[in-house]
Amino acid sequence: MAAPSSNMVSPDVADIIQRLYDVEAVKFGDFTLKSGIQSPIYFDLRVMVSYPKIMNDISNLLWEKIKSCSFQSLCGVPYTALPLATLMSAYHDIPMLIRRKEAKGYGTKKLIEGKFKDGELCMIVEDVVSSGSSVQETAQTLESVGINVKDAVVLLNREQGGFEKLQSEGINLHSVFTMTDVLTVLRSSRNLEPEMVDRVSKYIAENKFKPNEPVPSSVKPKEPSFLERAKLCSNMVSQRLLNIMEEKKSNLAVSADVTNSKELLDLVEKTGPYVCMVKTHVDILEDFSQDVVDKLKNLAVKHNFMLFEDRKFADIGNTVVHQFSGGMYHISDWAHIVNAHIVPGSGVIQGLKKVGMPKGCGCLLIAEMSSAGTLATGDYTKATVQMAEDNSDFVVGFICLGKVSSNPSMIHMTPGVQLQAGTDGLGQQYLTPEEVVTNRGTDVIIVGRGIYQDANPARAAQEFQKAAYNAYLARLGN
Repeated sequence: MAAPSSNMVSPDVADIIQRLYDVEAVKFGDFTLKSGIQSPIYFDLRVMVSYPKIMNDISNLLWEKIKSCSFQSLCGVPYTALPLATLMSAYHDIPMLIRRKEAKGYGTKKLIEGKFKDGELCMIVEDVVSSGSSVQETAQTLESVGINVKDAVVLLNREQGGFEKLQSEGINLHSVFTMTDVLTVLRSSRNLEPEMVDRVSKYIAENKFKPNEPVPSSVKPKEPSFLERAKLCSNMVSQRLLNIMEEKKSNLAVSADVTNSKELLDLVEKTGPYVCMVKTHVDILEDFSQDVVDKLKNLAVKHNFMLFEDRKFADIGNTVVHQFSGGMYHISDWAHIVNAHIVPGSGVIQGLKKVGMPKGCGCLLIAEMSSAGTLATGDYTKATVQMAEDNSDFVVGFICLGKVSSNPSMIHMTPGVQLQAGTDGLGQQYLTPEEVVTNRGTDVIIVGRGIYQDANPARAAQEFQKAAYNAYLARLGN
């Protein structure tokens, strides 16, 4: 059975196509899609959120296509279809579910939000279908928690094989209009010349997905490697760390939480060849001296890693200037990276930047924490990400439980990692390298007790290095 495409377009559908064209949600020309493919047509339906009347009318058209179907809930494919599903849910009193793109690293860690019953039927709502992969992924997520999917409704079927692919997976796709409908309407309204109609028709015919084949990897956003991300960085600290990670094939940071200098230097000497970074707490050293700092700096050069002082600055700008540059530790003279809470506001970043930027230091912001009951969640995390973006010349990334920013120059680091998940009885929650790197998108794992409490720290560091780097390769698809 072929995808349905009408020769006669209803007045309501023709009207919505024309209005989408008028607000530039549909464009014609030369566009590079995220797959790298050159296309003569581009749909940016996100623009409709600025036109409530258009959104209302689209949600009504979607409802008309499915009102005779059987379902107990709606689920919009993130993100453009979410407001459409919300309108349909509110207007017709149908419960709505939300599929998260990534599981939360806190709370219930759900992938599906909302109330549902085992075995209920859910209608998926989507804006555009090309290959059908987004609908299929949403259906798989729903089915993983016991929700059944038999139907999906979409505003635009691009007629590139998604209808047939979903049908082969047992999902009936209902579309308001097709690419053929778009060309028919816009040619009739004299918005398209015959030459562009032919060009788009040829493009669609030559770029179809086969029903029984997986979507080629070329159409999925490519995860950049550490080396590729380093080339995109204007922040020299981020660039250097990413290059070290690539050169050493290590995204492991050892947390050297020991209390005397000899133990610290011995641990760093043994683990240095296997790490990209050493995290210190110099204020817990019982015998701190400048000699310890000098030896740490020498080991960092010898084994090619960076020094991260886990000071967690959290005071007003004027105070952190003195904490960073002076006192007993003179942290800014030797640490490549420090970190901060944003509780005081952006002043803490400005104070650290004033001292650190001229010395080539970078800063991590604490967006999330691995301890039970942490308050660093939700709006706090969002505010942290925004402050990082506003200060990307100095901020190199985040301490977090998973990826919180899509900026490739921001490096995500997760503490509380062990080879097996669990807790320590004091509120620390341990996650595995595979969970945080492959599934949650973290770049660097920070490991403390799993290495320094081992009878053979060098061997333990090697094991964590291998596990973390293999998890990174799996994320790349290698």
